[in-house]
Amino acid sequence: MIPAQPAITRKSIVMLLRLVAVVFSSIAAILSTVLPLLFYTDLSAGAVMTVASVLLIGAVFIHGMLTHTLNDIADYQSGTDQYSPGVLSGGSRVLQTGTMSVGMLKQLGIWMTIFLLLMAILFAFLGLTEFAVLTLVGIWGAVSYSLKPFQLAYYPFAGEWLSLFPTMLMLGIAAPWILLGQVAAWTWQNAIINAIWCMAWVMVHHIPDRHADRKAVPLKQTSVVWAENKFGASGAKLPAMLYFILIGLLLIWTAFTRPAGAIGAGILLTYAIYLVIKMDIDDVEKVTNDEKKLLILAFVTAIWLGSFV
Repeated sequence: MIPAQPAITRKSIVMLLRLVAVVFSSIAAILSTVLPLLFYTDLSAGAVMTVASVLLIGAVFIHGMLTHTLNDIADYQSGTDQYSPGVLSGGSRVLQTGTMSVGMLKQLGIWMTIFLLLMAILFAFLGLTEFAVLTLVGIWGAVSYSLKPFQLAYYPFAGEWLSLFPTMLMLGIAAPWILLGQVAAWTWQNAIINAIWCMAWVMVHHIPDRHADRKAVPLKQTSVVWAENKFGASGAKLPAMLYFILIGLLLIWTAFTRPAGAIGAGILLTYAIYLVIKMDIDDVEKVTNDEKKLLILAFVTAIWLGSFV
């Protein structure tokens, strides 16, 4: 049998998009602040859903397509994805399986970046400043995370705070900012908590790859790799635990005005901490199963916070 040649097909695009990650992070962040607009304001459902639909499409383009394309290229060239034992980690696997080539991904990344920049210019020309800003921040997050001279994913804490956090935060505040013209306290609470929740499960996502990341050239010193180097094997869990503690502090703030939302989110957070504490970091299958549970917990937290404003 003649092996299949790399090609841009529906199958390869679906692999590249990694929609599970998009749904349980970006889309969860959007829904968390869209739901209150539907439940607790006089805005028409049509107006809210129109803005939400644009944000959802943008999340798929920027997170699903551009971010994953650039990340696959960077991690393939550094070598870390080739060594990765992960199931959910280790990239989309379009390169490792021969589904797509590096050249195809580079062309796709270039055209997606050009398209999104043109969309940002169009938004600005039409007076849709918020959409223009959101698009530019999304491009920054994707480019700065994976591409030189930034390649912030290869430095401890930089990738999640300077690339991931701003994009997730902007997604969280987007709908209220656009439709209400202001960002209320509940919007900030939901957006920040969901962004840091995303950062926490990304830290768990990096645990199975920590040995592969050490073999990368240049070294991919994620927060997990840095913490394990500094504090020993148990340090691999510290970045995730640090972010869970931050979420706990934010829930205390939230509890002053939204006790039901904070209590429910706190229960989910407690279970997440339990999962990380008992996690066997050397059992890839176990870590993967726990990561799946954390993805669900992050999504449910976002929906819960969006339901109690």
